[in-house]
Amino acid sequence: MISVPEVHPSLAFVLSAMAAHLFGYEAALAIDAQARPLREARAAIESAVEAEVADDSLLAWLTPVLEPAARRFFDGLRAGSYNGHLEASTAVRVSSLLRYATGAAGLDAYEMEHGRVGTPSAVIEDLSLALTRGVEELTRPVDAIKHQAKTVTVGISRSDETLLAAPLVQAVLDAGAPRDRLSYRTLRKLAALDPAVDAVTGFTRYRVDGDVVGDLATISVVDRGGIGRDLVSRTERNSHLRGTKRRIAVEREVVAARGRSDGRTLVFVPEVKGSETTGITLLHVRWVDRLSAAAARGVLDGYGRYAVLVDAVTETEPTFRDDLLASIDIVDLLTEPVQRLADRWRS
Repeated sequence: MISVPEVHPSLAFVLSAMAAHLFGYEAALAIDAQARPLREARAAIESAVEAEVADDSLLAWLTPVLEPAARRFFDGLRAGSYNGHLEASTAVRVSSLLRYATGAAGLDAYEMEHGRVGTPSAVIEDLSLALTRGVEELTRPVDAIKHQAKTVTVGISRSDETLLAAPLVQAVLDAGAPRDRLSYRTLRKLAALDPAVDAVTGFTRYRVDGDVVGDLATISVVDRGGIGRDLVSRTERNSHLRGTKRRIAVEREVVAARGRSDGRTLVFVPEVKGSETTGITLLHVRWVDRLSAAAARGVLDGYGRYAVLVDAVTETEPTFRDDLLASIDIVDLLTEPVQRLADRWRS
């Protein structure tokens, strides 16, 4: 029970509403905490990709790291902790993929269950997508409570018009992305990233056709601008939707990235109609060098990376020092693998 002090009747509803929001927020945080094993597993995969582990040794490299996270996830499933919080289809898919990734199930049966040949890289790619979906579902209550609190108790929820005024959002619209294909979540993430962007230097817009989940989709360039006009897209040689662009299409999330070979800094923006990804707008951006600790935290929080980073750091450190955010380049905060980024906090 949450007790509130006696106040004038005309103000009593404010305290009651605040108490209800605090209760809801704590409950949402408890649900969000259940995503920690999934975040740890995803961070391990990011580290393997960064280390460029060979395909034939990928599962052997990851198994010792994935097993503890998988064990905690399976314990939670058996205890019913995820009931009502995680979609049944997501729980089944994550469970199955973790069994293959940790060697509990043989790869020979992978194609029958998942519809594609069970190579180590295919298993890890599918697992990464499933983990991201699971984390998103478990984090959703926190986002909902935050938005509700702003709307109900403060009345300062950012309207669509305010979000549309953000320069980064305008850059996406100016590139030709239809307004009705940009979800509210996408607009919020773009607006959150905006303080970190010094300039948008170009764009490439893609059309996506086909079933992105079934790995049968194709992608093609529909327009270019700025430095995008001078770049050759790999999709012109092979229209099969794959790699980062496939992940964007499946997860339907805004992603800040840095090219591994050319170092270009990019923002991928999904264009969605209903539950179907119909296109991707790729912005070429130049980030500011650094931000104040408070501003950097705001960017990371709005982008959805702050909580993940805090979890990674506090696995080994007693506290998370926000002040260190000001000493790290913003491009690293947004694109560096979380586990490697967390090492900067470790003493």
